Amino acid sequence: MDPILVGKAVTTASSLPESSGQVFLLPKFGNRHGLVAGATGTGKTVTLMTLAEGFSRLGVPVFMADVKGDVAGLAAAGTDSEKLQERLKQIGVPDYRNEASPVVFWDLYGKLGHPVRSTISEVGPTLLARILELNDTQAGVLEIVFKLADDNGLLLLDLEDLRALLAYASENRKDISAKYGLISTQSIGAIQRALLQIEQQGGNLFFGEPALELADIMRTTTDGRGVVNILAADQLVLKPRLYSSFLLWLLSELFENLPEVGDLDKPKLVFVFDEAHLLFDDAPAALQQRIEQVVRLIRSKGVGVYFCSQFPDDVPDNVLGQLGNRVQHALRAFTPRDQKAVKTAAETFVANPNLDVAKTIGQLGTGEALVSTLQDKGVPMPVEKTLIAPPRCRMGAITEAERKQTMAGSPVGGKYDQTVNRESAAEKLAARVAGADAGNKESALESPHKDVRAPAKDSHDEGGIGQAVKDAVFGTKRRQGMIETMAKQTARTVGSQVGRQILRGILGGIFGGKR
Repeated sequence: MDPILVGKAVTTASSLPESSGQVFLLPKFGNRHGLVAGATGTGKTVTLMTLAEGFSRLGVPVFMADVKGDVAGLAAAGTDSEKLQERLKQIGVPDYRNEASPVVFWDLYGKLGHPVRSTISEVGPTLLARILELNDTQAGVLEIVFKLADDNGLLLLDLEDLRALLAYASENRKDISAKYGLISTQSIGAIQRALLQIEQQGGNLFFGEPALELADIMRTTTDGRGVVNILAADQLVLKPRLYSSFLLWLLSELFENLPEVGDLDKPKLVFVFDEAHLLFDDAPAALQQRIEQVVRLIRSKGVGVYFCSQFPDDVPDNVLGQLGNRVQHALRAFTPRDQKAVKTAAETFVANPNLDVAKTIGQLGTGEALVSTLQDKGVPMPVEKTLIAPPRCRMGAITEAERKQTMAGSPVGGKYDQTVNRESAAEKLAARVAGADAGNKESALESPHKDVRAPAKDSHDEGGIGQAVKDAVFGTKRRQGMIETMAKQTARTVGSQVGRQILRGILGGIFGGKR
């Protein structure tokens, strides 16, 4: 299997496998993860596009975020120029031709790509607490609310479902606190306000159905090329917690649901995490430990994770040590922070006696980088100053018409473009208040501990809005509530093998086979 040409070394070490001085990334070590770092404007995006094209030609699907809008150029063929021909001649690129890659566009907001969604239950309490920016106490209350739902085998689909459960927990906090742990109205109120804020920012568009299925980001074309999935993130990155938590959720989905495959000739998927520092900023130690565990173990699932950031020390040491393939673009040492980053970058490479790494990092030009990839037996090669090979696609943004044309030919548009809105708490509450559907058969939600329906009220409270909410959500002796409706829908969706309890994985998402 042909390796991916990264570029050509300027100063070579004797250990380079090719006498031509060309630097390659071997497909069989593509799942050993990687790092692409460097200051703004030094060529990181072009390097990522070159790698994405290389993996795609090998039949490896790629998922990457488009923070600035120029990664979308992968969907269009490049144009010839004298500068391009000069670079091709310098590097010695064989069989080069301008061509587009097979691309599918995604967008949490459904504007610049197909909508990408998940359900509240699939995201789980850990990542949802991070998205909502909850403190430890509030996150603990959210864990209890999820536990209440999970113990009853319930999938919370959207924000309205979570709000309904929070309303019930608030009104029955004493009974729930006795069984699950202390909850307070103040914490529930803070969670509800956070839900309102994330909804106003458009985050509610992410929660719902149809939820993203992993098979749809792991497609190949009929001619064997891997599809490059591009997430529009120019607006999403302005909400860093939502951006980083979404990518982390997707990474955890891959980890929890893909089978063990060991070492393959090439990865099953390459996952690019741009603006990687947003993932680790303000992340508690427990979450960082879980991220490290996912990165370390997902290699055996055939997934390669490539972090992209300005400074190599944006990635914690425990994660950085898992990244076998390194591309370091220029860093300018103008501040003490920059000087520390240069020193860190220099120390992470295998030394090359012909190269002063710390000095060279500050002198690299655009399109040049220090590169070290894993070679035979997984041994990293000595670092080389390298001219990066140009991609075959357009190095720049595409037009709105070109984007629409690509989306029109997408294999997944018909599946995700239309929202599926199953019966939820809002509709149930409206029907209850209107006095409709009053003659349903007797139904009740069973709990493994006790009946979690609201306790009976005095007759003068029967018509109150609080009672109406509880009747709509948890039902009465005469009518089916939203919770039981969701339970029955869950049983049809998940299957009987799940049983009464939902199991969650390392990052809080539902573990395996959830659909």
